[in-house]
Amino acid sequence: MQLQKIDKQVYRSRLKVVIVGCIASLAIASLAISQSLILIFPSETGSHFHWNLLGVVVSAIALAAVLIKFKSHPKMKEVAYVWDLKQALNLIYRKNRKLLAAAEQGNAEAMLALQFSYEGSRQLWELDDNTLTMSSLNQAQNKLDDWAKKYDVQLDTAAYHSDILKGF
Repeated sequence: MQLQKIDKQVYRSRLKVVIVGCIASLAIASLAISQSLILIFPSETGSHFHWNLLGVVVSAIALAAVLIKFKSHPKMKEVAYVWDLKQALNLIYRKNRKLLAAAEQGNAEAMLALQFSYEGSRQLWELDDNTLTMSSLNQAQNKLDDWAKKYDVQLDTAAYHSDILKGF
């Protein structure tokens, strides 16, 4: 995955549309399914929990399938990019301790993965207006910059790919 420039306003407006659409479709579909099942299979005890649960589960699965199908649609470009970025950052986060230890020892691939993580996190936090923890990110970036200078490593996130993580 490569980092891309994303227009914050476009991303936020499209994310709102996706969220509202998901909430509305989940509510409508789960109610329609559960009420149809209750109408077809009424219970003498009056408890329809299992039909309501089935309606929510089926609606959630259908919604996930629709989101996956339309992930490549041009109107979903920004939202899908952030979705993919979060998944890529999560993969790096799972290996963070090992990456930090290797980067401190001069491992260029570990430093590259951390650089991608820091730049991706910075972009993600700016898109979501989550700047409260930016100071800790800047401290981690400064430490990584010191290691890169110490071991004479050039960090270009365009060279990052997820296969790097298999070594850690």
